[in-house]
Amino acid sequence: MKQGDTAYSIAARFGVDAGIIIYDNQLVYPYDLAVGQALLINDSAFGNMQNIPVRTNGYAYPFISTWVLEQTLPYLTELSVFSYGFTPQGELIAPIADDEWMIVRARRAGTLPVLTLTPLGPDGRFSNVLISAVVRNREARSRLIENLLMVMSQKGYGGLDIDFEYILAEDRDAFTEFVRICADRMHEAGYRLSVALAPKTSADQPGLLYAGKDYRALGEEADSVLLMTYEWGYMYGPPMAVAPLQKVREVVQYAVTEIPPQKINLGIPNYGYDWPLPFEQGTTAADIIGNVEAVRIAAAYGAEIFYDEISQSPYFYYTDKGVSHVVWYEDVRSLSRKFGLIEEFGLQGAGYWNIMQFFRANWILLENRFAVK
Repeated sequence: MKQGDTAYSIAARFGVDAGIIIYDNQLVYPYDLAVGQALLINDSAFGNMQNIPVRTNGYAYPFISTWVLEQTLPYLTELSVFSYGFTPQGELIAPIADDEWMIVRARRAGTLPVLTLTPLGPDGRFSNVLISAVVRNREARSRLIENLLMVMSQKGYGGLDIDFEYILAEDRDAFTEFVRICADRMHEAGYRLSVALAPKTSADQPGLLYAGKDYRALGEEADSVLLMTYEWGYMYGPPMAVAPLQKVREVVQYAVTEIPPQKINLGIPNYGYDWPLPFEQGTTAADIIGNVEAVRIAAAYGAEIFYDEISQSPYFYYTDKGVSHVVWYEDVRSLSRKFGLIEEFGLQGAGYWNIMQFFRANWILLENRFAVK
């Protein structure tokens, strides 16, 4: 986007209806654009005619807007409801809001509703103490699995997603055994099972995020895995791309050596971060923002959007009330590069964290490039 461009001048240049550009890119009146902004132009030359089949998954909290969910479901193979917790004794803890309405709408749209299981403690953080209590105790483990099967049957879920993070290294094998038993019981009942994986680049990668996940063993047991290839740029970290392509590629390159590519979903962030500057470690906290919101901020403040060729991600600076800010987010260029990895490595598809905000251009881009199963 250059200085002086408008939705109407761009439409004339490409021979398309300005209304389509405005709708597809969720522009709001008076349709201000930012210099450097990337627009989706949905013309006759757009799309990949190969129609490579992929599966898509999106995570959502039960308090998602009904409109956002209804708009997104047609593009999803699976909807992962976030999330159910559990006690050290293996009793299930329901989500903070009713989830049954989401299951009904997912089924109506032909999307498989998936129960997401997380070890979130009372403070809302992932608890490896809670993980240890269940995966090391046969009685608690069995009770949790039976409770899962009961709730899934009662509510109409079609699959289970295990999203355990910060697993202790000494619990790695016990966690793998838990997943194996879960997979056996889920398959007996006709359910799919998926596992979320921290973004490792080697089998022996140290660190609390990585040591507890055995890629090869978990890939053997699960029907699919999600590579959580995001959060390099995160709320309390220094400003940078949320999912820099060079880092994402490293994870995929390792993952396909351990797990069949047709079982792997590439994690895609549906958000960006807005950091106040200067950044001070331990003090600065970024605001999470939607990708559409990011562009609207740039347009409102007259900011120029830049595109980093290494991370393949857009970013911009602006000043509000005397405070400088930097924003990193996703646009159709960065998403197209990530979709390219799905094609290049023959992955199963994409998994979105999360779908709480609707980004229409993303879904149109996906639909034109792939055939969603």
